[in-house]
Amino acid sequence: MYQVGLSLSPGVRRGLFPLVPLTAALLLGGCELDPAAEVAAPEPIRPVRVAEVVEVGGGETITLTGTIEAEDTINLAFRVGGQLISRAVNVGDQVRPGQIVARLDPETAQNAVDAARANVAAAMARLVEAQNTIDRYQPMVERGFVARQQFDRAVESRNAARAQVEAAEAKLRTADNQLSFTELVADAAGTVTARGAEPGEVVAAGQMVVQLARKGGRDAVFDFPPRVKDALAADTEVEVISATDPGVRAVGRVREVSPQADPVTRTFQVRVGLASPPATLRLGSTVTGKVAVGGAEAGLVIPAAALTRADGQPAVWVVDPDVQRVALRNIAVLGHELDSVLVEHGLVPGELVVTAGVQTLRPEQQVRLLGVAPPAPATPEAAPAAAEDAPADETTDAADTAEDEAAQ
Repeated sequence: MYQVGLSLSPGVRRGLFPLVPLTAALLLGGCELDPAAEVAAPEPIRPVRVAEVVEVGGGETITLTGTIEAEDTINLAFRVGGQLISRAVNVGDQVRPGQIVARLDPETAQNAVDAARANVAAAMARLVEAQNTIDRYQPMVERGFVARQQFDRAVESRNAARAQVEAAEAKLRTADNQLSFTELVADAAGTVTARGAEPGEVVAAGQMVVQLARKGGRDAVFDFPPRVKDALAADTEVEVISATDPGVRAVGRVREVSPQADPVTRTFQVRVGLASPPATLRLGSTVTGKVAVGGAEAGLVIPAAALTRADGQPAVWVVDPDVQRVALRNIAVLGHELDSVLVEHGLVPGELVVTAGVQTLRPEQQVRLLGVAPPAPATPEAAPAAAEDAPADETTDAADTAEDEAAQ
């Protein structure tokens, strides 16, 4: 290995020594900190979106779909069996009171009437004969030509003949009724909604031939889930709206609630009696019904996106609009909806809560408001209306979009 050495003359070495302190001074001077550099950079202002706290009444509004039906629907049927020979009405026809809607073959019933009438005639003949016998015996008994016992037997025969006449007349009336039952007569005005037999069929007594929706009252029929059915009060008011024309409306009250659930849908049928329904709400029309249930409690509503947790309890970030700073506040929650939260206490109506960017905030952090969102809907049905009423910003540029993404 070779060693390389640098040999300097004594004069040169003496010339270098004064440069060492100067170099050290320059190096130490360069290490001194600038006082301006000690000031920390300002914390960036966080852009957030907020929503206003809204006060709402208790309960909720439920919207269900149903149909219009007649308040009274009856099945017209024959009281006797026989062969159906004619049916004068079809589905959709209007029926008048007393109108004949169907007929059975009357031959058998007519024969029974003829036989009963003949029996009446025979009984009347026997009665006349017995009465004539009494008329002949009456003077002869007084003269002693006829025994009293024989006269009494004649009176008994007359009484028996009279009873036979009454029995025959009763059978004749029954036969007449059976003959009249071969004609099916509507007992009230209404509309035919169904038919159960065709001409030529043999129908039994009581078998439905025509179903009639009586003219007059109408019901809106809905299938209520158990939770809503249990919350219904007596005579609960329901607003009924036509599904094809929202301008057609009617108001009714709960008239009948089925005590048994449908075995398939597990819902309960509820009939709502309509007060003075418009003519356009025809039978079979599809309608929607709005009913308010609950109502015992009231509270404040905020968007569900504003909810966070602090110390294991529900909380929200509240913005002070004067100083543009946030504070974390615990709240008491009454219930949750699809996109909103009902608050019992902890907030004041009109306060602003952060709805976007809640995960990165800290107390007393300064923020910049990107905009106030529309009030949170109190019920799921109110959400579309709130979205339609919110003004649309058609001039949002790329910078605002970036700030919104940063808030989220």
